[in-house]
Amino acid sequence: MNEAVDCILREAIPSDAEAILELLNETAIQTDFMTLGPEGIHLSVEEEMKQLDLIYDSLNNVVFVASVNDKIIGVASINASTEPKVAHIGEVGIVLNENYWGMGLGSLMMEELLLWAEDTDILSRLELKVQERNSRARYLYEKLGFKLEAVMERGVKDGEKLLNVCLMSKLI
Repeated sequence: MNEAVDCILREAIPSDAEAILELLNETAIQTDFMTLGPEGIHLSVEEEMKQLDLIYDSLNNVVFVASVNDKIIGVASINASTEPKVAHIGEVGIVLNENYWGMGLGSLMMEELLLWAEDTDILSRLELKVQERNSRARYLYEKLGFKLEAVMERGVKDGEKLLNVCLMSKLI
């Protein structure tokens, strides 16, 4: 799909919690590339609101939401520890409703995460995990400068299949 859409990308706030949880549960059944499955996410709206509030005030964590017509259709995040020895490492996560794949929104969300990470004085390394068979996502990450560090054999289970997972990183 190569349609143009008006997409707003902004930092998530606690009042986005319900819509974010809905998106995560919806996308969990759209693709088998996610770790989350049909069981859904086990967080209440209140728990998600608290997490978003903490993240909003953090210097090395961020959550962005992508919305079209006031509906959240994507989430991109960097999750880092508060522990001093590893606070410089951020784990990247991205999820996008399949109805918006192929429009460049994944690239837009990843580019925004990278700009945000580069502006911090804390983060100097980003990591992500992606299923080896997810060639579209791997291509995007490589295009943005992520390097393959390892292939974790049997890193995820999909039904009865054990699948390889790629660990990729980018130094900032």
